[in-house]
Amino acid sequence: MGTIRLKNIKIYAFHGCLTEEGQIGSDYLVNLSVKADLNKASKSDELADTVDYVMLQKIVREEMAIRAKLLEHVAKRIIDSILLKVEMVNEVKVTVAKRNPPIGGDVAEVSVTIKEKR
Repeated sequence: MGTIRLKNIKIYAFHGCLTEEGQIGSDYLVNLSVKADLNKASKSDELADTVDYVMLQKIVREEMAIRAKLLEHVAKRIIDSILLKVEMVNEVKVTVAKRNPPIGGDVAEVSVTIKEKR
């Protein structure tokens, strides 16, 4: 079993419960790690034998583009999409962080982390 990580995927999106958040948008960081059997790829040196991290980033961008009120909902959609589209993945952990959230204080970010196994 091995782990593939995508760190600090920067995305501008429109999530949040406030109407203004859907109009103005905000900066987000997504961190993703997936576990899969990488033994075959380590020997073959072929992309077809591993989890394509370009595909993982595409899934993250697609799901982040769909507006949601809650970060939990976005994170779950990302996980579900990866487990549906990438058969090699056995486990997914995703953190979705909103930078400078509108919560009436000096907070760098708020984040949600969800982890699921196949």
